[in-house]
Amino acid sequence: MLRELPVRDVMASDVLTFAPGDNVMDAMRAMLLRDVDGAPVVDATGSIVGLLSTADLIVEEARVHLPTVIALLGAYIELPSSKKKFDHDVEKALGSTVGEVMGDAAPTLAPDDTVEHAATIMHEQGADRLPVLDESGTIIGIVARGDIVRAIVSEWDSQDGSSGAGSAGAGA
Repeated sequence: MLRELPVRDVMASDVLTFAPGDNVMDAMRAMLLRDVDGAPVVDATGSIVGLLSTADLIVEEARVHLPTVIALLGAYIELPSSKKKFDHDVEKALGSTVGEVMGDAAPTLAPDDTVEHAATIMHEQGADRLPVLDESGTIIGIVARGDIVRAIVSEWDSQDGSSGAGSAGAGA
């Protein structure tokens, strides 16, 4: 039952973390390689100081101003100063540090907290993922919305006795 299922049973224990001084482009690559949408940011002591998400990276990229182009007699001309600013903005965005673009630290969970508790916190706080800490405050896992969805489906399937595979949209 989800009300009793501890997050330790659904969390990912191989947690990708970043330091505030890490390069944004390196962080993007790491998240793509690991197929994750976010990761905790920790200081030198291992304490969580923020969360980096793909949304933070998209916001940072959105700050880049596109070159100004003017139409003159049917021809499009790019203004040189605008091109220079664009190049500068791209370099600045990609050279930013994780600490400059990360979001605030999310609430955390203990390994014995229930999946229901995690889902409630995610809903109330608008969080996509929650770090799981041991008694000493060390990150031992992370629970994402997808982990909770998998737990719900697994619970449903075990109660229903069906795999559920292919039943969505049947007959459509």
